Amino acid sequence: MEHIAVISIGTSEYCEKHSRFLGFVLPCADEGQAASLIAENRKKYWDARHLVYAYVLADGTARFSDDGEPHGTAGKPVLEVLQSSGLKNAIVMVIRYFGGILLGTGGLVRAYTAAAKQAIDDCGKAKIIAGDVFSISVDYADYDKLNFLLKEFGADIRNSDFSDRVTLLFAVSDNKKDDCLLKIEDVFSSSVKPEFREKTEICEKI
Repeated sequence: MEHIAVISIGTSEYCEKHSRFLGFVLPCADEGQAASLIAENRKKYWDARHLVYAYVLADGTARFSDDGEPHGTAGKPVLEVLQSSGLKNAIVMVIRYFGGILLGTGGLVRAYTAAAKQAIDDCGKAKIIAGDVFSISVDYADYDKLNFLLKEFGADIRNSDFSDRVTLLFAVSDNKKDDCLLKIEDVFSSSVKPEFREKTEICEKI
């Protein structure tokens, strides 16, 4: 299933009336990993007043927690920011250090939203696309031509074997696969035939 994933952690720091809000967005494959990440950060930020979180998985699972903040002022705004970003298999946590001044409903929503959004803007993202893995063998004289062709279709070279011939294992996205295979057939006059190996997922930076 196509979705956007976190490929590098994003962080943020937002201050409102002496309260500090530390935002983090991380990859999260399942609910077990989410629980581990939450527990790890509760231990790390033991002196914080609140640890608010929201996560969305690729299967559609979505969870959030206000962690003691007034209902609807923390976890839900963070979840809404996460969902609007298109990220899946991702968790956002916002740690609050209370500054001694109550922020009110509007102030809390604004602060948690800003911390979550800034962390998401800061993280590295990639589009995860379904694709197929193929193997293909060519003579050394045809290697450069094949390599150029595969790059044209954004294929991901997974393995290269240089023995009596060059054998490549490459992945290509479903939306480019048919055109890629037709181009290989056209360029090599059907003398070279890619062999399907397995389904896969392809990561495209955005």
